[in-house]
Amino acid sequence: MISIPSALAEPRQPLRAILVAWILCVAGSLALSVASHFLLPDLATPQFPRVSAGLLIFALVLFAPFVETLIMAAVLEVMLRLRVPPPAAIVLSSLGWGVAHSMQAPAWGLVIWWPFLIFSTLYVTWSRRSAWAGVGIVFAVHALQNLGPALLLLRS
Repeated sequence: MISIPSALAEPRQPLRAILVAWILCVAGSLALSVASHFLLPDLATPQFPRVSAGLLIFALVLFAPFVETLIMAAVLEVMLRLRVPPPAAIVLSSLGWGVAHSMQAPAWGLVIWWPFLIFSTLYVTWSRRSAWAGVGIVFAVHALQNLGPALLLLRS
């Protein structure tokens, strides 16, 4: 049986859950990014259009995390109501997001499934309080996850 940190498994301390999840997301994403870069150096990575700094931050840090979190929550709710066991729903959700992001850039899908594994776990955990609690916690972690890459894109 796989054990997950209590901060992700218990809907009790929102700030702790956000911090622990964000650290796990960033660490996993960086490790997967480095591994995919060295193992598959020719794999396409995502390309973003040049836009204003404000639009870039809005799109990557606010809009995309909010919309993707709503979609993820809806899909997870459907699976859970169809009696898909929570661990299976979490894995299916993360793999689905990996495939969806791979359609734009294969390397992105290899890296993105990990944060979505964490996001999906958070949603399933926090939705026990309420669906909006789940959405809020996931959105916060997702926004923080996207902030680093958004800031890097601003520098390029």
